[in-house]
Amino acid sequence: MSRLTGTVRGRRGAVVVASRHRPGGRPESVGGVRVALGLVSGAVAIAVCAVLVDRFVLGAEWWQVRHTVTAEPVTPQREVGPPPGPLAVSWERTTRTHHGSVPGFDGVAYAVAQGQLVTASGRGLDVRDARTGGPRWSYRRSGWTLLGWASTRSRLVAYFERDGDRSDRLLVAFDALSGGLLWRREGTRPAAVSRTTLRWPAGSDVLLTTDEPRRTLFGVSAVTGRQVWRLPLPRGCRLAEGGARPSDGRETLTALALECAGGDRRGRLLAVDPAKGDVRWDRRLGSEESPDVSMLDGVTLASDGTALRAFGDDGEQFAAWAGDVCGDAMCPGVLAAGRLVVVYHPKGAKRGATRMEAVRVPSGRVEWRRDVPAYAALTQAGGEVFALRPRLSERLLPAGVDIVEPLDGRTATAPAPFAMNPDLPGARPWLAATGGLLYAAVPQAAPRPDGATRLVVLRGGLLGPGPAELDGVPAADWPDACALLKKPDLAAARMPGHRSAPAYASAGGVRLPHPVSCAYEPRHRDSGGAADRPPLADHRERRTRDPSASPSGTASPSNRPTGPGHEEGAAGGFTVSVRWTARTDQAASRMLDALQATQAQSRRRRDIGADEAYEIGPTAGMIALRVARCVVVVEADRPPGAAARLARSVAYRLRAPS
Repeated sequence: MSRLTGTVRGRRGAVVVASRHRPGGRPESVGGVRVALGLVSGAVAIAVCAVLVDRFVLGAEWWQVRHTVTAEPVTPQREVGPPPGPLAVSWERTTRTHHGSVPGFDGVAYAVAQGQLVTASGRGLDVRDARTGGPRWSYRRSGWTLLGWASTRSRLVAYFERDGDRSDRLLVAFDALSGGLLWRREGTRPAAVSRTTLRWPAGSDVLLTTDEPRRTLFGVSAVTGRQVWRLPLPRGCRLAEGGARPSDGRETLTALALECAGGDRRGRLLAVDPAKGDVRWDRRLGSEESPDVSMLDGVTLASDGTALRAFGDDGEQFAAWAGDVCGDAMCPGVLAAGRLVVVYHPKGAKRGATRMEAVRVPSGRVEWRRDVPAYAALTQAGGEVFALRPRLSERLLPAGVDIVEPLDGRTATAPAPFAMNPDLPGARPWLAATGGLLYAAVPQAAPRPDGATRLVVLRGGLLGPGPAELDGVPAADWPDACALLKKPDLAAARMPGHRSAPAYASAGGVRLPHPVSCAYEPRHRDSGGAADRPPLADHRERRTRDPSASPSGTASPSNRPTGPGHEEGAAGGFTVSVRWTARTDQAASRMLDALQATQAQSRRRRDIGADEAYEIGPTAGMIALRVARCVVVVEADRPPGAAARLARSVAYRLRAPS
């Protein structure tokens, strides 16, 4: 039985109060309170543990950040590129494509400044010595993707978003030379990040940011991470995000594309002083589309599909090219010797026509213009313009570099020691020149399936006995493409009744004396003794295409010959092309490797008898091979296995003494 106990003392005596106790003597009401308190304490402990785990484990820097710094000084570089003539590789590096949670921001971007080369990709930042390629500092965050970066004076700032949660944003600021961490800021959104360069505007030690509706512009100190000014955008307007390059900037001026509602829905270009947040000028454009913006030293370029427009620092338009002259990418342009040099596609010209034009600044007077290859990128240094051409020549393998004199357009050409396909997805081709070096970045398909961007740093090479346009190799060293197969070789490949048609090539002002390509066609059709096949020229044009003009490098089914005489297994036409003759075996090997790296499908062949060979494309219809200094491509779709048989004969003829 339970006992009754308890006494309350008042003024007149004691009053006994009854209270039930458990057998152990503990009151039941007190025990219930303790149980409740225990449950509350447990819940609080669990919540605190969850917060601590999220902050100090899941969100901790020590496990998700890989950050290296340096205390080594760096040598500044002079603003000058390599001299005219052959080019050699100083150093190179490949950066793999990173596919994050945000589509369109999976490219790789580069910049050269203060003696350093910065590589920005979805994986993070990698900063190297621009002269040697040696590592200096880097920063990566596991579970986060870098979607933008900005640079101003001696500060570099990276913008990250957590994978799977775009609302979780982070700005991280670094000392540009050492990589030392300056500050972090959460929740801030950069203003108008470019998908092409991953850059967003900054200047005068101020970063430009915006709010969620993109209707207000903020200035954030790159030194402290604190907001220093606020600028509401014009009524009914907001920052454009749709363009590949919706903004660009220099240290003293930033240009941003605006999308505006209302009666006049044309795009607008707003120029802002990044130091104070003052509007310098505001201009209407000609289309509702978001323009691409590019800023040079004193010139702002904007392309919106209706025209390419050039504005001076005061906002006055001094030049314009009407029409969709830039296509899918911003027109390459540089400012050199007081002239704006741009490359564009003239309105109304035949498809693929490309023109370079020099315009005097600020008068807008055209000083010269000429037709040029479809340059993939431009840069300037030391008063010279450097232009990257996807092909040295239509039928040759290497890319080319033109050095253009901005005063009159005179050009010197040299082969680049790599191959490129500008149509590959990922990073756009990029070019920069400083310190006597030329920096070129091009997309490649390898490593497959996602690909990468290849950075090649070039210096002036040694002069050879031959012309610089052929990398110093004498033109007589090139083999005759039509002499690489004899009648017994055609008979062994079950193609005895073929006739050949030679094709020649030039590099710069040098014409090669021997055919570089030889197209073979059946002499007769199989349809009841029909006459000789007439459309040889058309077939030769199809067969002598550049093997890296498309990712697969093979003809589409719709382009393959059909009709009588082209049944499955019947012998068709084929082509043998001498794509390059290098100075050394090692240089030829690098060129063949660069070719296969630009192909979506490439497989090593060890049964051809060449020093190296690759099968390119979904079928065995194209074989690229190297024997000593020569790189040759054989294309034959029918009968099956014909390309390999012909390639073995070509390898044998190249090895045989002349």
